[in-house]
Amino acid sequence: MMTIARGLALILSGGKPVANMSPALTDLAGDVGPVPIPLLCFALVTAGAGLFLGRYRLGRHLYAVGGNEQAARAAGISVPRIKLFAYGLCGLLTGLAGVVLAARITTGQPNAGQAYELDAIAAVVIGGTSLSGGVGGVVGTLLGVLLIGIINNGLDLLSVSSYYQAVIKGLIIVGAVWLDRRQARS
Repeated sequence: MMTIARGLALILSGGKPVANMSPALTDLAGDVGPVPIPLLCFALVTAGAGLFLGRYRLGRHLYAVGGNEQAARAAGISVPRIKLFAYGLCGLLTGLAGVVLAARITTGQPNAGQAYELDAIAAVVIGGTSLSGGVGGVVGTLLGVLLIGIINNGLDLLSVSSYYQAVIKGLIIVGAVWLDRRQARS
């Protein structure tokens, strides 16, 4: 689906950026007092996710389905409904991220965000979430996001070529997955 959506974005835009964005959209990259709106969005989503996953039944059901679908089904959880909710929420949050990104760069780039999914996976795994599901949390993911941000920024400041940056991030992901699998076995 990701490849289809990227292809459609390129077809619809003719491969060119969409300029002359609405001021209402570009204002989303502004500030509320001293706080940038993108940071405010990030903080609200992070806090909301932490509360939702920790204090609500639906949040616990997400962990249950992620950890073991058969056990969740046996416990009376509607696995298809939980999965539909999870994918819908991911789509909604991805849309929010796309709007914030478009506001920040003030254009609609048809290839914007390419390879961000790898940064997201790396941040989550580095933050302690198991790829096999059922284990992880918002605080760990937040730390993983901060670490990936520091790595990206540090590599840029060191003028490391984007080709080498991709290799380094790939090695970080492989290392995190290897540690996750090793820990799951013990």
